[in-house]
Amino acid sequence: MISRPTVRERDPGTGVARGVAGFVALLLLSPLLLLISAPPAGAVGTLCLPSDTAACIAGTVRSDEGVVPDVKLTVTDEAGNAQEVVTGEDGRWNVSVKEEGPYKVALQEDTLPDGVAASGASEITVQAKFSKTTPALIPVRTSAYVSSTSKFDELVQSSANGLRLGLLLALASIGLSLIYGTTGLSNFAHAEQVGLGGILGYVLINEHGLNLWVGGILVVILCGFTGWLQDRVMWQPLRRRGLGLTQLMIVTIGLSLALQYTFQYTVGARTVRVVQDNPSVREFGPITMTNQSFVAMGISIVVIAAVGYALLRTRVGRATRAVSDNPALAAASGIDVDKVIRLVWTVAMALAGLSGLLYALVTNGIKWDSGMQILLLLFAAVTLGGLGTAFGALVGSLIIGLVVELSPVLGMPGDFKYATALLILILLLLVRPQGLLGRPERVG
Repeated sequence: MISRPTVRERDPGTGVARGVAGFVALLLLSPLLLLISAPPAGAVGTLCLPSDTAACIAGTVRSDEGVVPDVKLTVTDEAGNAQEVVTGEDGRWNVSVKEEGPYKVALQEDTLPDGVAASGASEITVQAKFSKTTPALIPVRTSAYVSSTSKFDELVQSSANGLRLGLLLALASIGLSLIYGTTGLSNFAHAEQVGLGGILGYVLINEHGLNLWVGGILVVILCGFTGWLQDRVMWQPLRRRGLGLTQLMIVTIGLSLALQYTFQYTVGARTVRVVQDNPSVREFGPITMTNQSFVAMGISIVVIAAVGYALLRTRVGRATRAVSDNPALAAASGIDVDKVIRLVWTVAMALAGLSGLLYALVTNGIKWDSGMQILLLLFAAVTLGGLGTAFGALVGSLIIGLVVELSPVLGMPGDFKYATALLILILLLLVRPQGLLGRPERVG
């Protein structure tokens, strides 16, 4: 049994000072974690070596049947100066540029083999930066693949993509739901913890060359520590000062903006990759995914199952559910509510960091505002499943992921896929306001 906390008289001025100092310390933490100098990173297996006065642009032309050699690409700078490059036997290419800035990379489709064509835009724009190798990937497909893809195959593929997205959302939304359940706080900075996980992965694995597994574990530990630190130096003092939930929510919005601009200052506006190598692809019937996607889904399932087991079968889990149900009664029964809440913050931020790292690996990169882009999806998943319920967040995340990926296949324009998920949320709440697994609350 967790010992009951003792109540001591505190100087109000001291509590406010600690809260302000904690907030400043938290804002300073992210730059300290991220602003770490790194040696120049070159493209593996290429002749282009980035330096303080040179940047590299590189990529691999790969179709669903393998790499495509002897394909010409044109790299053009802002002034219109063009370089032409040809892919090697391994499908790889690279160019060295002497100026930073945007470059247009165009695939010369007439040099592709018969039956192979670009599956999307044949020209993209990338940002070159000194001492860096910027990836430029233009996907191509064979005509046999296109002709053999039926509507059923697209449905199966989109369902698999939706399951993958739902599992990654679930890692983050479960922590968001636990925070709401134990504190009543809607944390608008939670999505930035997802971005922090991906960016820390870039810094530790890409920039400093750590092994992917070692770096991933370190990312989860660091993100968990930020959660512990947040509650220790900011949220607990603010709770003891008696701030209302609306005031705390505004603080989370400010923290979200501060973290976003910290990320932008650290990595810029470009998309950064955790690993530079192009991922290998595996097929299971009509489903085609990268090996990283399958590993990410497996890790997500194992971690979610472990969290569920901990909530249902361990003393800490039962204490967490007791605090979520009735904090006052839990404290009266001898549970240290502050320790439980701090543990929830730590686990929630660790899960969000893991989600961000896996998201960056699956989507082949992450940006400073990636967290903001999925914020509404996280809140939609938590609300759809039922506020404050971890298992509801899991169900809501899977539904949101499937709806987002299946919408284009079912005829919705691709730009409306996120709007479709939110529309389904609104319709469900009109029928069941408490969400799928939430408990109805009596009003009045």
